[in-house]
Amino acid sequence: MLRSVYCFISALALMAVLASSPGLAQNAEPWNVHVSSAGSDAWSGSLPEPNAEKTDGPLATLVRARDVLRERKAQGGLPEGGARVIVQGGQYVFDAPLQLSAEDSGTAQAPITYAAAEGQEVRISGGKVLDGFAPVTDEATLARLDESARGHVVSMDLRAAGITDFGSPQGGGVELFFRDKSMTLARWPNEGWTHIAGLCVEDGHQIHGIPGSKTGRFIYEGDRPSRWINESDPWVHGYWFWDWSDQRQAIASIDPARKEIAVKEPYHGYGYRKGQWYYAYNLLVELDAPGEWYIDRDAGVLYFWPPEVVNPGDAVMTMLPTLIEMKDVSSMTIQGLTLESGRGVGISMSGGAKNRIVGCTIRNIGGWAVTVGGGDNHTVAGCDIYQTGQGGISLSGGDRTTLTPANHLADNNHIHHYSRIDRMYHPAITLQGVGNRATHNLIHDAPHMGMGFGGNDHLIEFNEIYNVCFESNDAGAIYTGRNWTMRGNVLRYNYLHDISGFENKGCVGIYLDDMFASADILSNVFYNVTRAAFIGGGRDCTVANNIFVDCKQAMHVDARALGWAHGHADEWIQEAKEKGTISGIAFDKPPYSERYPALPHILEKEPKAPEGNLIARNIFWGGSWDDIEEVARPYLTIEKNLVQEDPHFVDAAQHDYRLKEDSPAFALGFEPIPIEKIGLYESPERATWPVER
Repeated sequence: MLRSVYCFISALALMAVLASSPGLAQNAEPWNVHVSSAGSDAWSGSLPEPNAEKTDGPLATLVRARDVLRERKAQGGLPEGGARVIVQGGQYVFDAPLQLSAEDSGTAQAPITYAAAEGQEVRISGGKVLDGFAPVTDEATLARLDESARGHVVSMDLRAAGITDFGSPQGGGVELFFRDKSMTLARWPNEGWTHIAGLCVEDGHQIHGIPGSKTGRFIYEGDRPSRWINESDPWVHGYWFWDWSDQRQAIASIDPARKEIAVKEPYHGYGYRKGQWYYAYNLLVELDAPGEWYIDRDAGVLYFWPPEVVNPGDAVMTMLPTLIEMKDVSSMTIQGLTLESGRGVGISMSGGAKNRIVGCTIRNIGGWAVTVGGGDNHTVAGCDIYQTGQGGISLSGGDRTTLTPANHLADNNHIHHYSRIDRMYHPAITLQGVGNRATHNLIHDAPHMGMGFGGNDHLIEFNEIYNVCFESNDAGAIYTGRNWTMRGNVLRYNYLHDISGFENKGCVGIYLDDMFASADILSNVFYNVTRAAFIGGGRDCTVANNIFVDCKQAMHVDARALGWAHGHADEWIQEAKEKGTISGIAFDKPPYSERYPALPHILEKEPKAPEGNLIARNIFWGGSWDDIEEVARPYLTIEKNLVQEDPHFVDAAQHDYRLKEDSPAFALGFEPIPIEKIGLYESPERATWPVER
């Protein structure tokens, strides 16, 4: 009896607590937790009435907001509608990443949102503001500076400012930003490249008959490197053998008499060859232009030629490796924040489900903007991403063994001027795994790829890509390669234009490299793209209903596995015969045998031949279209293409490639392309609108 009374009283007490705790009662409105740069972590996170006494109010940090939500959830779970952390305008400097875990998750019915207050700019910084610059007065340092720089260069003691970890000039270290723009680590030449004049060691090294050297010693042009002999840590960054494989290497020695530069081991994997390009950097003596900087790592002193007068808050140095880390988090939205000044990733996400990164601006960081690994149904949408050291959005997830899709999505993002540090193979968007999508994105101005993908059943549609691969050749605006089992990928309704490679030597629009099989290239528009559609020896691909305008060698197909690339196919065939797998996949058993009917029969007839490729109902207008290797031609089905016959565009001069009703392409079965839907679209979740290119 007493026990029953006690339980009854306890239940009444608990109900009273729930009733008196804001937001904890069942069916209550969403919790609102406010954060302000003028707040206090000792307060509750409320938003007081105007003119009220400052005895309570918003919190000061997102970390405390996270902890408040944890405490409230522990008392009784989330209310219907979930919870919102509303961040007032201002700058928030993180001294550690915001770490979110499974306990910070919402639910489908009660999601959690971290968002900027409506109409306000919230800047999340992982950097440190640099104040206290002073003119350089040390005579020895002035003597090392270029004469043009004396009187312009200022310096400051970084260790006195609390910065002691500078990282390596190879990449991943500190960077300097001035008024939100990336500054240049002192280099020569200030823009562009110089070339290898000759090689010092003739060791017989060659690749595909192209001669080079495995030894990192080469002859330089002119005599500029003689200025660098007394530099403490000089580096060179070059494309040493191939136009798509760069590397930063420390200089071991300079011999002005022989005009030789030797780099430190390990040497570049592909070697070195005459005529390739490079520049030198991390050189105090080359700090000779506004915007350049250099760190004396031994003394801990920064030297900087500011492009304008330095005011408080103008100069920021990157510090944190990551700004927001989400591990096993579900049903959470990060919205409307500006994330900047980190050395590594802006937002990293692993595991979890149904998280959304929307309407954010991610810029001025040393790594990727957003990385997603594992989990399912995560979305990155409406974001502006630029000036990243690596790529934009990396989406990886799904199970290739079972072909279970992850359903990750990158939609309506504007990504540009990325891969600032790691120039190659860090695209604006990469899709890996199974069943991910990239839709309605605008991508431009990058040294290498616009998009990359690997895996199965990805969808890439309604994207616009231009002015990429400007520092590389033998590269693709959309690239994948080297697998017979990565099937079911669809690339449709995309607009690729003005893509011609480094020094206009040519590159590729959609690049299916080294026997990649079974991708569908459908209803895309290509304008002024070299080798716009490229099948590099692969099988079972469809190129249909596309428009190619003024493209040089618009359609490329080769039979490389029957020639120089046979080794890769030989390995797959041997693995299939010995293990019953290709690239680790049971290719002739479910689910692969059921999902991809041609795959189980790949070893029949001529597995190395480019069989099963269809090129049909395409429009080829201007430029040249046929870049098909003769040995490949008998294996192809080429039919019903409109070749160099006026297709009757609505307004080709204004790049309106819709077709008039009388287009002769329609008689061949061509279907209209919804060109008006390609690219970004207006949405309340866009970071900016209208969008400036």
